[in-house]
Amino acid sequence: MLYAQVVLPLAQPPYTFSLDEGLAVSVGDAVVVQFGSSRYYTGIVWSITEEKPDYPRIKPILSKLYSKPLLNSTMQRLWEWVADYYICSLGEVMRVALPSLSKPSATSLTELTERSITPPTERYLTLCPDLQSEATLADYHTKYGRRAPRRCATLDAIAALAVAQGGLGVAVPRRLVDVESEHILSLEKQGLITSEWRTVERHSWGVDGANNTPDTFLLPTLSAAQNTALEGIRAAHERGQAALLHGVTGSGKTEIYIHLIAEHLAAGRDVLMLVPEIVITSQLVERLERIFEGRTTTYHSRLTPLRRGETFLRLALASGGELIVGVRSSIFLPMQNLGLIIVDEEHDANYKQSDMAPRYNARDGAVYIGHMCGARVVLGSATPSLESYMNALSGKYVYVELTERWGDGVLPEVVVSDTIRAVKRGERRTHFNLDLLNDIARTLAQGDQAILFQNRRGYAPYIQCRTCGYSPRCPRCNVTLTKHKSSSRMECHYCGYNTPVPSVCPNCDIQDMSLMGFGTEKVVEEISRLFPSARVDRLDGDTSTSESAFKRIVHRFERCETDILVGTQIVTKGFDFKGVTTVGILNADNLLSTPDFRASERAFQLMMQVAGRAGRHNNRGRVMIQTSQPQHPVIRDVATGDYRAMALRELAERRAFGYPPYSRLVRILIRQQDYNLLRHAAHRTAEMLRTRFGGAVMGPVASALEMLRGEYRAEILIKVETTMPMRDARRHIREVMGAIDKCKEYRAVHFDIDVDAL
Repeated sequence: MLYAQVVLPLAQPPYTFSLDEGLAVSVGDAVVVQFGSSRYYTGIVWSITEEKPDYPRIKPILSKLYSKPLLNSTMQRLWEWVADYYICSLGEVMRVALPSLSKPSATSLTELTERSITPPTERYLTLCPDLQSEATLADYHTKYGRRAPRRCATLDAIAALAVAQGGLGVAVPRRLVDVESEHILSLEKQGLITSEWRTVERHSWGVDGANNTPDTFLLPTLSAAQNTALEGIRAAHERGQAALLHGVTGSGKTEIYIHLIAEHLAAGRDVLMLVPEIVITSQLVERLERIFEGRTTTYHSRLTPLRRGETFLRLALASGGELIVGVRSSIFLPMQNLGLIIVDEEHDANYKQSDMAPRYNARDGAVYIGHMCGARVVLGSATPSLESYMNALSGKYVYVELTERWGDGVLPEVVVSDTIRAVKRGERRTHFNLDLLNDIARTLAQGDQAILFQNRRGYAPYIQCRTCGYSPRCPRCNVTLTKHKSSSRMECHYCGYNTPVPSVCPNCDIQDMSLMGFGTEKVVEEISRLFPSARVDRLDGDTSTSESAFKRIVHRFERCETDILVGTQIVTKGFDFKGVTTVGILNADNLLSTPDFRASERAFQLMMQVAGRAGRHNNRGRVMIQTSQPQHPVIRDVATGDYRAMALRELAERRAFGYPPYSRLVRILIRQQDYNLLRHAAHRTAEMLRTRFGGAVMGPVASALEMLRGEYRAEILIKVETTMPMRDARRHIREVMGAIDKCKEYRAVHFDIDVDAL
């Protein structure tokens, strides 16, 4: 009797099941098992042994889902690394890694079968053996050509398709034969053709196949600087190192990616290109699909469950040269012949999953996969993360730099506009300095476009009573409610709670409620009033609620049907608008005042990214930064475009205070509806951690969001110095959390562990 360790999509370790002799199961297979008295799950066979475990009763594996293993050995090693590094179970990795239809669960086997996805199939037609020669086919035409011309024409069509693919005996796809289904059924009944359903395989683009050279693709021409960067990346890959491509906005990093992709696809290898958000990078995806037609597949959460499941299954059961463009979860796709991984905008926080375990960073996972399976890795950004930049300085990555824009593009002029000075001089109109308004007026007069960036959506971040100071707050999240003028309601941007805007103060009953601050909705209202003839649009989380709505707004701006686009962070990423010559950053102070040691780095990245939308083609752009801190070091670095100065200053500060990349941060978030129980559990956990880490344990303290969705929240931060191996630190944390888990009084308390917390 054989026994299998099976991973289930639960926050549990693998469970043991028995293998019947008649069931051929191997490691990596997806199987159906019964867990508990009335629940059936899909599991992944992790290992098989002959050693019987010491359990009184071992349930059998009921069935096998697919003909081939769903997980290869490379993906197994990735899952194990993610579970180990991010301190979670393999079951939690499985919940994130597999699309829903690839891991169905149900209360009965019938229900589970109905929910499961099968490999996509296609119907194929073949001429009967008697017609698989030119002579017999000609004889049939002579005999029946006049009596059944339609039948003969259909047989001719099938024969022509078969010959084009190798001979009269070759099966051809039913979709290529343009006749009604009833006619095909009639031919089949007469024994003239046979049909069968086959699993749809993706194209096989092996090194000996046709159309298999980089010249097949219409590749962009590279400048001298781009060619130099491309050679630098190739040299890094020959040495087995990842390359950090640091190119200013508009320098043509995408063109370099395209040349690298073409080389690997031509060699029959798969390419994985990670992007922060698939919708935001729609322009990039459309361009790649045009160049690599038929070889490009997207993978992201906005696809239907069926599309995601079919893509995963297809990649697991076949191999060949294909380009996958996807978000962070794409690192778990089971590509069989991975040759290149590109992480575009590698600094972006969206690569880090923070809302559920495993709280992994896809950028780091991509580097690990490349090292594990010999795939080449390119990390690209105009503003690299300090962790990646430090890896380049230390020689772990090869540093490749592009300092000039591609083609005729020139880096924009950056101007700092002092809001305090503007107020004193009477040069401020509502939320705009006169300098910015003059730039917008000049831009509109020239027939160009402008982007205004305000990192808050809604009409006003909050309202406040000027008499007593009361501000309406969310009863479930303890944050101020944001006013939205379009709906005339106050909304919580965390849990969705909303309520009508009060006309009088609920606290003192005085009609003195005042708007505080401003969001994108108010910016649109004000700029439309100041420029009544301008066509103004808004791009934020409220207007881009679907992919179609997002594309409508973007396409209007692309076609110059919009003059001014107001937006949040969405407008900063991945866009290449030819007509934009002016960019306004309305409230830079808000970016700099975040209580986070990474605030300066993130503010620099965000402002540089949005500044990069200006003047990407012939006309030089102009960027206006409105701030009350014109002498702030970050503002000065953005004005001069000096990434190196910002990076070295921030690295020096972090080294002095022991922050990453000179340490590793592990955050333990504790959640509970009972405040006293939360407080007690948090202090007990911190005490136990201090016995292992000493003064490296900070807290517990209330979270920045002290209450979220009805739960109180506290957190403990562990600063793991470089003197302690991270493996030892993770072992200590597991032991402490295991001891806490055994305490009955804390069973109802939730602990979320975030390694390399952002």
